[in-house]
Amino acid sequence: MGVSFDLFGTLVTADRPAEPARAVASELEDRDVPVPDDWTAAYGECHVDAPNGAEVPLPAHVAHGLASRGVDAPGSVIRRAVVAAFDPAVETNPGALKAVDAARNRGSVAICSNCSVPELVGRTLVRSAFERDDFDAIVTSVGCGWRKPSAEIFELTAEVLDVEPDDLVHVGDDPRTDGGVERVGGTALLLEETSLETVPKRLAERTSGDGRVDDEQSERRRAGGGDP
Repeated sequence: MGVSFDLFGTLVTADRPAEPARAVASELEDRDVPVPDDWTAAYGECHVDAPNGAEVPLPAHVAHGLASRGVDAPGSVIRRAVVAAFDPAVETNPGALKAVDAARNRGSVAICSNCSVPELVGRTLVRSAFERDDFDAIVTSVGCGWRKPSAEIFELTAEVLDVEPDDLVHVGDDPRTDGGVERVGGTALLLEETSLETVPKRLAERTSGDGRVDDEQSERRRAGGGDP
């Protein structure tokens, strides 16, 4: 089987700007990009007509937001400003290392993360207790173009781990996004229903049992209309 882990909120806790628009504006100004007076409003508007479930990279969103107010700036400058605005302090969550180690003992392992900021996942891993080699693959929404809970990002994760989608177990903290693995027949281990510390036991139950992780959990979620 293959196991994928959500990153932010699951494996690590990373601080994020309390006011993203202001954080981006500050980094733009530091790079001599004029910031519109109504930048907060512009930042909050939709500027890219993307398909449902598609990821719009934040630098592209910022560039279109500036352009909507008549401001033109080099794409490389905007990208650097966005990356700097979201540069995080990181803490590895309790139980995360053991959970990933247990997954590696049973198959291939990936990170499957929603993230619209280029480089953020890589920077986060560098500042965590993990090594890049702890994972066979890293799949991000900014990299593949699709956000969880879209089926496409989970299908790609299964593909890069060389498993069928229904053999993918995804561990995450958000049922709305991480629960999307069930759309492709995979299994969700949600931290609202099982702790990170118990993930090794849950994975062991899957490989030593009938190949399912808590069918009752999935049934409860379906009965409650929990399809994300």
